[in-house]
Amino acid sequence: MKTPIKRLLPAAIALAMGITAMPAAAYEAGDWVVRGRLITINPDESSSAVSVNGAPIAGSGVSVNNDAVPELDFTYMLSRNWGLELILGTSQHDVKGEGTAPIGGLGNIIDTNVLPPTLTLQYHFLPSSNIRPYAGLGINYTHFYDEDVKGGLDTAGAKVDLDDSWGLAAQAGIDVDINKDWFVNFDVKYIDISTEANFKNTTVGTVSVDVDIDPWVFGIGVGTTF
Repeated sequence: MKTPIKRLLPAAIALAMGITAMPAAAYEAGDWVVRGRLITINPDESSSAVSVNGAPIAGSGVSVNNDAVPELDFTYMLSRNWGLELILGTSQHDVKGEGTAPIGGLGNIIDTNVLPPTLTLQYHFLPSSNIRPYAGLGINYTHFYDEDVKGGLDTAGAKVDLDDSWGLAAQAGIDVDINKDWFVNFDVKYIDISTEANFKNTTVGTVSVDVDIDPWVFGIGVGTTF
């Protein structure tokens, strides 16, 4: 009796042979590559102690939740191997108080939208293949907007401001042809994002905290070239 692996192996080999037999959507200098992805943003955050009226609260901190959103990116091929990719998308995140009371008992304290345009210089290893891996390195600018005070810090007149961020971004991914016009894309990015949140007129007075958000961004989508 064949094991599941032995039954699946011929199908996997046939699929791989079928992909490599298709005409490749080869990249050339001057091409535009457009991808639409569904991404998950997974912060690998760390924070300073939260300061209340200028005094750090030992053992306190904050965490940032995940989000899943659509993303659009455009790559201009400088040559067959090198491309510039601009990544566009926006997400929404809650920031939660953690650790020592009173911060740890406040629940979500910030609701904010995030706009993080990212530009990477990519190297495409096999531009004429049906399976085209790439790696990239670039720069990210993150703008926080529509920030709101939430939970136990919220009261009439309470406000919060998150500083915008500049940082590096690293990327790896692969394009796998479906046919000569369309391909499936798998992509992962690590983005260096740091901010300082400053509250005023909250239930406990002025509050501040430094946060390194540093998300991993995992994406899957489709793309085409023109």
